[in-house]
Amino acid sequence: MLQLARDPKHLGADIGFLGVLHTWGQNLQHHPHIHYIVPAGGLAPDRSRWIESSPRFFLPVQALSQVFRGKLCEELRELFQQDRLQFHGSLASPSGFGHFLWQLCQKDWVVYAKPPFGAAEQVLNYLARYTHRVAISNHRLVAFENDRVSFRWRDYAHRGKQKVITVSAHEFLRRFLIHVLPRGLVRIRHFGLFANRRRSAALERCRELLGTAACVDPPEPPSMRCPACSGIMLVVERLTPGQLHFHSSLNLSNSLGCSVDSS
Repeated sequence: MLQLARDPKHLGADIGFLGVLHTWGQNLQHHPHIHYIVPAGGLAPDRSRWIESSPRFFLPVQALSQVFRGKLCEELRELFQQDRLQFHGSLASPSGFGHFLWQLCQKDWVVYAKPPFGAAEQVLNYLARYTHRVAISNHRLVAFENDRVSFRWRDYAHRGKQKVITVSAHEFLRRFLIHVLPRGLVRIRHFGLFANRRRSAALERCRELLGTAACVDPPEPPSMRCPACSGIMLVVERLTPGQLHFHSSLNLSNSLGCSVDSS
């Protein structure tokens, strides 16, 4: 996108965007995908004005398809030459892998782009819920009985119908740990105008050209004090009524299971 946006034939602007990596689906299976948030425009090369994109589309999908195909195939070729890809059979030889890449380049790749279902605020609110959370939140947990975990999930193949799935504790842990990123792998990345080393100056110039002010963080709520010692209390977790019922059920079952007959 950075390359195409700089091309005067398309947008002719320096753009910025951020990407958020998701690796899970509603049932916690491995479903890696990336969400990108891209402003509909960018800075002119001389930073003298803000260039808005066409109201019909941001960048042409056919050009995006060709650039994406070329860059991905080139990256695969470099990884293979560095012995960072391992194959068996015909793909293990340089000639076989080269023929495979040639076949990929002969096909038309598809970039499917569409406007968001809601406004920009809805998209930001949706992604904000997942930036610092892994796979599943507490309120979706239904029960833990007989070493089996039940949790809610939405089946988007059937119009988002909510269902409950029950798996063994080992299977639940396996699915959950798939989505714990290895050390050094970043979940959120910033590009172009949003890159860390240039973000402050670039965004300040964008706001100046667009006539907007920087967002101000809301004031922090007053601290809660302990009624016994007057010390500051920290909010560790907020529980819904359903979660309180779930936790009380677990505590009751644990106490019954650990009771001692003194007779």
